[in-house]
Amino acid sequence: MHEADTGAAPLIALEGVTRTYISGEETVTVLRGLDLSIMAGEMVAIVGASGSGKSTLMNILGCLDRPSSGRYRVAGRDVAQLSADELAGLRRAHFGFVFQRYNLLPELSALGNVEMPAIYAGLAPSVRRTRAAALLGRLGMASRLAHRPGQLSGGQQQRVSIARALMNDAEVILADEPTGALDRQSGEEVLKILDELNAEGRTVVIVTHDMNVAARARRIIEIDDGRIVDDRLTGPARVPPPVSSETPAMVPPRWRQRLDPFREAFRMALMSMNAHRLRTGLTMLGIVIGVASVVCVVALGEGSRQRVLANISALGTNTIEIFAGKDFGDTRSGRITTLVAADADQLARQPYVAAATPTVSTQSTVRLGAKEANALVNGVSESYFAAKGTKLARGRFFDATSVASRALDVVIDENTRKALFDAAGVEPIGAVVLIGTVPARVVGVIQPQQGGFGSSQNLSLYLPYTTVQTRILGTTALRSITLKIKDDVDSAYAAQAVTQFLTQRHGAKDFFILNTDDIRRTITSTTQTMTLLIAAIAVISLVVGGIGVMNIMLVSVSERVGEIGVRMAVGARPSDILQQFLTEAVMVCLLGGATGVGLALAFGAAFALAGSTFTLVYSSGSILLALACSSFIGVAFGYLPARSAARLDPVTALTNSRQ
Repeated sequence: MHEADTGAAPLIALEGVTRTYISGEETVTVLRGLDLSIMAGEMVAIVGASGSGKSTLMNILGCLDRPSSGRYRVAGRDVAQLSADELAGLRRAHFGFVFQRYNLLPELSALGNVEMPAIYAGLAPSVRRTRAAALLGRLGMASRLAHRPGQLSGGQQQRVSIARALMNDAEVILADEPTGALDRQSGEEVLKILDELNAEGRTVVIVTHDMNVAARARRIIEIDDGRIVDDRLTGPARVPPPVSSETPAMVPPRWRQRLDPFREAFRMALMSMNAHRLRTGLTMLGIVIGVASVVCVVALGEGSRQRVLANISALGTNTIEIFAGKDFGDTRSGRITTLVAADADQLARQPYVAAATPTVSTQSTVRLGAKEANALVNGVSESYFAAKGTKLARGRFFDATSVASRALDVVIDENTRKALFDAAGVEPIGAVVLIGTVPARVVGVIQPQQGGFGSSQNLSLYLPYTTVQTRILGTTALRSITLKIKDDVDSAYAAQAVTQFLTQRHGAKDFFILNTDDIRRTITSTTQTMTLLIAAIAVISLVVGGIGVMNIMLVSVSERVGEIGVRMAVGARPSDILQQFLTEAVMVCLLGGATGVGLALAFGAAFALAGSTFTLVYSSGSILLALACSSFIGVAFGYLPARSAARLDPVTALTNSRQ
């Protein structure tokens, strides 16, 4: 409309712009075919009654809203052709907003609020801090840099808002009722600042219902019912000087434009969590319980597994028992006499065998003086004790010489010592006991050990198997042969090799094998299955905690709609908003995960201090996995609220924040 005065192309041009909204079942038209041009350097006031459409026009001018129809061009660029990120860049680089209600973020200081547009522009921290301080100093706020909005008067808050609008050296200042919430003196000061900015060459557009404010402009555009009803000049057009740029001429590198919003997201997440500590704590509670449960259950499962392995090791590490007969309960096993000491000698020479010991056994009465008891008499070789992992309490084991000479040396267990010697008050080592009618000298006492599955309190005696065969049983047949398999040999392979060897040797399979490693694997597999089952239940609590995070983050988004609108108005991209809320969700979950890990470790320490012999065994893998799970939950359950925040329309967010 006034571009003919200078012959230059307009900075802002609207052609047939219409804006409609859906309200229930009705369509409301707010702007009706507007044609408007604004030249660079103009100071324009848009006036009209409430509901006339002037605020909607300003939102379209600032790229916070889009026309329903018509064309809007900024510096020749058609806004309809721009993506969300390009619109954010336009708001960031060309427009500065001054709002009636200031729209400052309460968690940030005056300096932090002014810095915000430069963060999304990617300016270096030192550069933007210096520029923000200089702008606030220019507006008389040098002594209020660290003050938060709640500590400033209305006029001071509006000065901070103006400094924020100038942070990225905006060409166009859009002021929405800039004096509406101020007293007369503060309002005059703000208008004077806007005059000075226009004198520097910036285009200033003021939306107001106050004709006294509008009179400060050199052009007044009056709107009524969505149409321009008057467009007049109130003074001579000013030839604008070039806008003096106070920002560094260099364009920030792309990596900084991405890194700084992330740092801002991290900082704002910390501030938000600190500002809502109770809500944050309750949000984290589900994650804390879930992670602590997972870590404790895995530690409990590992402790159980190691305890089972230790108990089985007490029976003999990686051992194979060979019995006569086809299986336990075979009634003919007592008549099978093909399992002999020579078999043990030959098996001991096999490359996969570390030790081999023949075994015979019988029940007999053992006496010491007038005291007698029933005991299990075991005839074994000197290798038996090493194969079974037996440890001495006192005395010694018998040796190969004792076996070869059929010595009457006996090693007793702790049950026998208590039953026979405690009551008599006699030292067992060197004492002579009667086994049936055969006297034997006690040479050693073994420590209590696991006696196998279904262990009982039976008394057990150990003599050279040659002695038991010749002095007690009168037969050379063996009850069993115990093999200790070498540590580097798989027990399943060893069992197969033993079966093949003895079958060939006997000409038939008249024996069966008990592989303790099979039992160990079965028990540990069962333990691991139970651990996984309980861990799965604990993971459910993690999922429930994640749903809690999602719910709280959705509430947080609804509470912070105004903040989202302000950030978008100063140039934040949708991806920046997504990043901010996603970062907050991940931080809540990570902090909850770390707290859960600490709680789990504290539980283990308390468990140990309680005097329990059982130990929880923690693994770095399970701890790292729990933290990874908490991070994943933060991302998975935080994404929906974060996306909801990122997809908010800037004008909708700002409008809702004012309601």
